[in-house]
Amino acid sequence: MLWSKRWVRFAVIALVVLVLVFAPWSLDVATNQALARIGVFAVAVLGLNVIMGYTGQVSLGQIFFVGLGAYVTAYGVQEGWNVVLVFVLAVLIPGVVGYIVALAAARLGGLAIAMVTIALPIIGVPLAKRLSDWTGGSQGISARFTSAPDWFGSRLDDIWQYYIVLTITAAVFLLVRNLVRGKFGRAFAIVKENEAVASSMGISPYRTKVMAFTIAALIGGVSGFLYMVVVQYTSPETLSFGHSISLLASMVIGGAGSIVGSLIGGAYYVLVPNVTNEIDATLTSLIQGVILLVALFVLPGGLASAPRALRRLLRGRRGKASSPPRNSQR
Repeated sequence: MLWSKRWVRFAVIALVVLVLVFAPWSLDVATNQALARIGVFAVAVLGLNVIMGYTGQVSLGQIFFVGLGAYVTAYGVQEGWNVVLVFVLAVLIPGVVGYIVALAAARLGGLAIAMVTIALPIIGVPLAKRLSDWTGGSQGISARFTSAPDWFGSRLDDIWQYYIVLTITAAVFLLVRNLVRGKFGRAFAIVKENEAVASSMGISPYRTKVMAFTIAALIGGVSGFLYMVVVQYTSPETLSFGHSISLLASMVIGGAGSIVGSLIGGAYYVLVPNVTNEIDATLTSLIQGVILLVALFVLPGGLASAPRALRRLLRGRRGKASSPPRNSQR
């Protein structure tokens, strides 16, 4: 097969990189901002995929870590902290919170762990409103810190922000790809398949789930930082449970346990609500629900599994066409 050749893969990757690097210069501001937001939420979906898609644990609170990373970023910028320090804190603080939650949640399973993670956005919204000295309360908090430098072009903020998101998103996806293809990824897969088998192989399901949950929280913090890079404003609404469900739906439609599926999920999260609002704003939730149901029935593995499903279908048809007809005469 052509795709199995290494030079073909490298050529395709190089072409994609060139398009991603140079395309913003020929696109309008709105399109560049939309592409940047896709990168932001692709990272958020990727974090959810680490805990749910690769490790098989239910998590309905990923948006909490995205919002927490956004709030840490906004507060640090308003306090005048160095942007590198802000980034580190925006990643580490959600990671520490995620680790603490995971110490309790990872001992649970099924519905119990779902209830624990649901509590995160439910608690997060009123908490963000109450801690107004740090969060701006119900009015939210804004932070402008990603204006393009003079040497880049003072009126090219959208392209500058796009490049920041592209660089960090590419780094996170590369790190997670290496993670899930290494020994930790194999441990995730074994724990997902059968925890008893994992224990018999010397793999601690508890430690593995804690690590996966913590990594997902760290990635959520990265997404929160990128959210402030692009949107430059956050409020308690960012933490709402509805956004958490939308992230989950995006992961399912894109493809659970898939790097490419996370990218597709990010695009779904950003683009599909705009399309459904154009069709009928009052039917947005209904249309998205129908899309989710159709995706689950037609492609249970998400859109990322479409090429594989198509290959199976074509092989099946070729097999039927090449098989000799049965002789009905005796």
